[in-house]
Amino acid sequence: MTDAPLVRRHTDRAIAVLTLDSPRNRNALSAALIGELTEALDAAEADPGVRAVLLTHTGNTFCAGADLKADGIHRGPQLLVDLITRIATLAKPVVARADGHVRAGGLGLLAACDIPVAGAAATFAFTEVRLGLAASVASLPVLVRADPRAAARYLLTGEAFDTAEAVRIGLVTAWDDALDGILAGLRASSPQGLAATKEITTALLRERIAGAADGLRQQSIRLFESAEAAEGIRAALERRDPPWAQ
Repeated sequence: MTDAPLVRRHTDRAIAVLTLDSPRNRNALSAALIGELTEALDAAEADPGVRAVLLTHTGNTFCAGADLKADGIHRGPQLLVDLITRIATLAKPVVARADGHVRAGGLGLLAACDIPVAGAAATFAFTEVRLGLAASVASLPVLVRADPRAAARYLLTGEAFDTAEAVRIGLVTAWDDALDGILAGLRASSPQGLAATKEITTALLRERIAGAADGLRQQSIRLFESAEAAEGIRAALERRDPPWAQ
């Protein structure tokens, strides 16, 4: 008996629809899920009948971030760097639709997509800072795509915010009722034109990845190995405040 896929895919009128389908761990970015997602992105890029990709999800969470239980603190940051890089360099636009919780590294995945939209059920939070960590790798696309001043607030405080605020600060492009129009526009666009335009629109993100990804990956590992982070994670698992919370 084979395991059920973690990423389901089908094509809808020139749009490759990729659905994160691992609700048991809130669509966490395990090596297995990232492997399937990367394979699906590669297939979409190679298919001349596909104009763009739509990334969506099952369950009440779009993505909860890295799956540290499965992959450990040393592998997780590199896996996220690789996924963000693959989306940024894909020759076809990637649209994302979130209608559930987006947390930690999941915000890096969402921000890496070219046109993210979100529904009323979506909520967002960079939870790392409250655990003695930082949104190191996730910040790569976030600080390019969102307003840096607004992003700094949420990166530093760990506050949760809603779709209206995510749209206001530029983390999300639009509410999900704009999705049909966005996909219609992509279907009407030239493959060559889309590839060339995406190369333009991702230039700053690709530059930031090249210049900062390795340092941020190493920072993430150092923080996870610290005693303060160990206490923060332990407090979260025990559903109590860490000693620094006032």
